[in-house]
Amino acid sequence: MLAGNSPGAAKALQYLSLTQNLSPLSTDLTHRPQYPTHGGPIALLDSVTAAVDTPPSKMPPRLPIRLALPRPCAVAARPLLLPLTATRGVKYGWTTAPPRNKHKRFNQPSSGLPALTNGPAAALKRRENTTPLRSGVLATKKGMTSVFVGKTRVPCTVLQLDQVQVVANKTRQKNGYWAVQIGAGSRDGRNVTSPLLGYYEAKGIAPKAELAEFKVRNESGLLPVGVQILPDWFKKGQYVDVKGRSRGMGFAGGMKRHGFSGQEASHGNSKNHRTIGTTGPSQGSGSRVMPGKKMPGRMGNEFVTVQNLKVMMVDNDLGIVLVGGPIAGPKGRVVRLQDAKKRKAPPQPHREAALATLLERNPDHEVKLQEARERHLQLKNERETAQLQD
Repeated sequence: MLAGNSPGAAKALQYLSLTQNLSPLSTDLTHRPQYPTHGGPIALLDSVTAAVDTPPSKMPPRLPIRLALPRPCAVAARPLLLPLTATRGVKYGWTTAPPRNKHKRFNQPSSGLPALTNGPAAALKRRENTTPLRSGVLATKKGMTSVFVGKTRVPCTVLQLDQVQVVANKTRQKNGYWAVQIGAGSRDGRNVTSPLLGYYEAKGIAPKAELAEFKVRNESGLLPVGVQILPDWFKKGQYVDVKGRSRGMGFAGGMKRHGFSGQEASHGNSKNHRTIGTTGPSQGSGSRVMPGKKMPGRMGNEFVTVQNLKVMMVDNDLGIVLVGGPIAGPKGRVVRLQDAKKRKAPPQPHREAALATLLERNPDHEVKLQEARERHLQLKNERETAQLQD
């Protein structure tokens, strides 16, 4: 800044104070002085001082409006440089980084799949190739055995079908997708809630111990309500997917649950040989435990799907299906058995023959269903009347 005792500085400040009342329309820059454009505010005031100290004959008629000082404001001016504050946490928001290239398998147009669109119809279309044509069944795991194929011993799992019946159908028009609800086993009516008893009563079916839903590709995969499915629904030699809940192992550490290698046995390590170590994989202001971090916890007791198991044998008299390979879960666990998604569907002649056999065994299923509905409405009215009288 200029020295306060300089006469040129005093004249410059007085001149600048008068220019605060300049009109915005005074834009005559014909005689604009050539002030220096670099050097900051000190160089600017030095230039103004030099202009004031010059004789009146060489002095410009007026100061350019771009050098006029702003009028005073009652609102306190915001500081130009805000103090930097350290923040902790993950920063989300808009970024200028270019999008990362995705693998070609995620590019729908180039992979031959239909373009991604919104809506239930588009979702069903995308899943069309991975949805089975037929419904699956509920089966009980009875144990394991082995069979010989030539001179090769093949371990197998024995699955038993116990009173497997079609309970309901779900349609695209009403529910948004096609599915078949399957029930298996039996349950004492005293252990079933009243709404569920009415649900079974309207279909003429005894209460089931297990209920499951199997999605099918289209309307042709729906089955009549009340028909019973036997093991010959599957064909020897076809491939199936089996989904079951694994055995619960209880609380387990990182080495047993996830296969961690553990830490050093010596070299200064003490009492931390089987611990997982650090859990914070990031650093800086985003330090946190990332979601999905592998840590100690309850092991097992989760759904496990074993795909592409070959059907070795079917027996209607024993009610069993023999599949090659192991299945998750202990003996007595109920599993879901359905045609394999990653293999070709069973041949059409077998599918048509299995459906025809199913309908031949239950020729009057429509009549029984209608009688059950009428009986259910009659009993429902009687119960409502009895409640009103009480």
